[in-house]
Amino acid sequence: MATDVKLPEVGEGIDSGTVVGILVAVGDTISVDQPLLELETDKAVVEVPSTAAGTVAEIHVKENEEADIGQVIVTLSDGGGAAEAAEDTTAEADDEADASADASSEAQDSSKEDVQAAAQPSSPPAAPPASSDAGASSDDSSLPAAPSVRRLARELRVHLADVAGSGVLGRISAEDVKQYAETGSALPQQAMSPSKAAPAAGISIPELPDFSKYGEVTREPMSGIRKATLKQMSLAWSTVPMVTNFDKANLTELERLRKKYQPYAEAEGAKITPTAMLLKIVAAALKNFANFNASIDVHSNEVVYKHYVNIGVAVDTPNGLLVPVIRDVDSKGIIDLAVELGELAAKARDRKLSPDDMQGSNFSISNLGGIGGTNFTPIVNPPEVAILGVARGGIEPVWNKETETFEPKMMIPLSLSYDHRLIDGADAARFLRFIGQTIEDPFLMSVFG
Repeated sequence: MATDVKLPEVGEGIDSGTVVGILVAVGDTISVDQPLLELETDKAVVEVPSTAAGTVAEIHVKENEEADIGQVIVTLSDGGGAAEAAEDTTAEADDEADASADASSEAQDSSKEDVQAAAQPSSPPAAPPASSDAGASSDDSSLPAAPSVRRLARELRVHLADVAGSGVLGRISAEDVKQYAETGSALPQQAMSPSKAAPAAGISIPELPDFSKYGEVTREPMSGIRKATLKQMSLAWSTVPMVTNFDKANLTELERLRKKYQPYAEAEGAKITPTAMLLKIVAAALKNFANFNASIDVHSNEVVYKHYVNIGVAVDTPNGLLVPVIRDVDSKGIIDLAVELGELAAKARDRKLSPDDMQGSNFSISNLGGIGGTNFTPIVNPPEVAILGVARGGIEPVWNKETETFEPKMMIPLSLSYDHRLIDGADAARFLRFIGQTIEDPFLMSVFG
């Protein structure tokens, strides 16, 4: 008896991934939860476990191949009975739920008809909703939707295949299902995600010319990281009106303190980096400038203010840019942040970050000081509304009003890109100056943090 193992959901809003490693071979005997393959999706590499036990009879995917959620990845023989029994039980439960919903719907319809007949004997009974005879289809299993949403669809007798998802990558939400059940149509176009929305009038992406006419070329498929970056940056550039402000800060005192307390961090097996200290400084700024720790809900015309401080830190890796998230930065000490930052950076370079490691950020920091450059304009990563860029510092002559002389100071360039729909230029200048002043006088972290 054969059992098909399908690619399960691996994260919110993820409907496909790239197979970067196959961990079993035909003829292998495997157990439940044993890893079958490694899947690169949304900048993370995750192991996909088996949902059944048995012997591998056939592998349906190849390395560097795209795989969709719900797609059959492996066929097992001898021992898939437990999984099939579980599927049968689930199917029976679904059938019972559908039957119960049918009975409830019929009873409600009957009750409504009786009331209408008593009140208006000559009026015909109301027609049932367009979706009243629809049930959850077996073809819905591969669609991007959470189990709770699938259950809601069964209860409302809606085919998920008929519903246009308004979430990231077309993910179907409970609101999408309710909207379809009530109106028989999808959410309005403006409520759909940019990835599903029609392109703006007059905007199209032209086909590339045939470069091989001019010389030798090589084509390579994009990695999962590069595809995720392409999608997110295109979304950011097309939906967020960004402005960038620039400033400089005197790094002399912060650098003195960093070196002074470095031995304490080394005792914990970590290293205090400028980024670790910037995390704490930015946390203080976010606590004092609420608009920067918020997101815009364009569908409800509301601003969502967050009462926690999670900050993403861009990490340069051989496989591309990854942004792990440090949570509750405002409640952690600099040494704790240094330890956590070092651990997450190592996981990023080793491609061991989980999807959860890169979700939930309110604000981002991109520090290119270790590479070089004088300034740059980072791109806001929605639904965040701002990002801080840091370039390489250097010794510059700074005018001292008291002595009326130039003094050599270590100055660091700062750039702040922000969503101009929520943040005005004056507020951005104040926010960036707050960061600059706190760099110059680190005690302000305690005063305002």
